[in-house]
Amino acid sequence: QVQLVESGGGLVQVGGSLRLSCAASGRTFSSYAMGWFRQAPGKEREFVAAINWHGGSTYYADSVKGRFTISRDNAKNTVYLQMNSLKPEDTAVYYCAASGLLLPPRSSSEYDYWGQGTQVTVSS
Repeated sequence: QVQLVESGGGLVQVGGSLRLSCAASGRTFSSYAMGWFRQAPGKEREFVAAINWHGGSTYYADSVKGRFTISRDNAKNTVYLQMNSLKPEDTAVYYCAASGLLLPPRSSSEYDYWGQGTQVTVSS
């Protein structure tokens, strides 16, 4: 069992930056691939970024590539999402998730555990 708690969301102006954190409980955090997803009002949840268990491989949605960076610190049981050059279309609730698969999946259905989400609002 893994419990995930996101933090770091908030209100930021266009072009600004935020860093989201996701703290995990449990001793097996390092064995999970981790992902970030987001859901805007009236839209489906979409993949943002993912990272494998040791942090050596990362994957991004085209819409955030070059602006967002996912990383993890297994010693702290935490995964991060650094978001730069934020745009109004990045406004959403951001969720972190844990998957037991070796390769981090892009499909939300392949994640086993989810956090409660943190709101990110980008104002123009």
